[in-house]
Amino acid sequence: MKSGFVAIVGKTNAGKSTLINALVNEKISIATPKVQTTRDAIQGIYNDEDSQIIFIDTPGVLRSRRQLDRYMNQQIRGALEGVDAVILLVDASKGFNASEDPLIKDRLKDVEAPLFIVFNKIDLTNINLMEKLKKEYASIFPEAKMLEISALDGFNLDGLLNEVKSTLKDGVRYYDQNVKSDHPLSFLIGEIIREKILTYTHEEVPHSSAVFIERMKKVNDTLKIEALIIVERDTHKGILIGKGGQMIKKIGEEARKDIEKIVKTKVLLTTYVKVAKKWRDSEQFLKELGYKR
Repeated sequence: MKSGFVAIVGKTNAGKSTLINALVNEKISIATPKVQTTRDAIQGIYNDEDSQIIFIDTPGVLRSRRQLDRYMNQQIRGALEGVDAVILLVDASKGFNASEDPLIKDRLKDVEAPLFIVFNKIDLTNINLMEKLKKEYASIFPEAKMLEISALDGFNLDGLLNEVKSTLKDGVRYYDQNVKSDHPLSFLIGEIIREKILTYTHEEVPHSSAVFIERMKKVNDTLKIEALIIVERDTHKGILIGKGGQMIKKIGEEARKDIEKIVKTKVLLTTYVKVAKKWRDSEQFLKELGYKR
């Protein structure tokens, strides 16, 4: 059988999380229209009768401004070490950006694994833009194989899987066939809550938030979860809670629905909000939240 590790990299909001969820057919990584949604390198595990592919979803490539940004870039570098193939996911609806795209070239300069340039969101582009993009990326990565997909619609995902499989060597299953992710359930639950914060709040609030699962216990047929949400300012806390507690209630209700789909049981979710000023620049606080390894 074929098996191996494949890193998915690219700029923020290229659709990496949507792609990995579609490939694995499970909500492994959160996906929102906002940039910088993913903070960790998350492994989603694809299985069929004759192969196992461990896809590594990475944070979007970005310039380091904070300690958290540096952590996210470290996650990208770590994900590229020792992989069997790399997928560079490109938002096909946007033109080539000469000031940002060289960041990607720098990230991949030492990678020796086969590289696939995968143009996502092709339903939002046109032939002329696609041809220009292909020429630009071909000049940077002349040896790469190019494919067009739509992760959201599922277009050509089978083609992508077949191309990836063709580069893999014979190996073993690293994970049981029923396992979809390398991360514990508490991590996935925290990410789902953070996804709802990203979805329903605006400006700086989503990116200044972190979620920590303090307690999780099964009582009879109910999974009881207590989640702590960290923000940087009192104003952020006020926005997150909302008038009469309506915002935090909405976030909790929507998160609970998604969590129940994963755990296949009733969920009682309780959320708290705490202010920790400048937590994104605190190495100690980042470590406590699990962002330092």
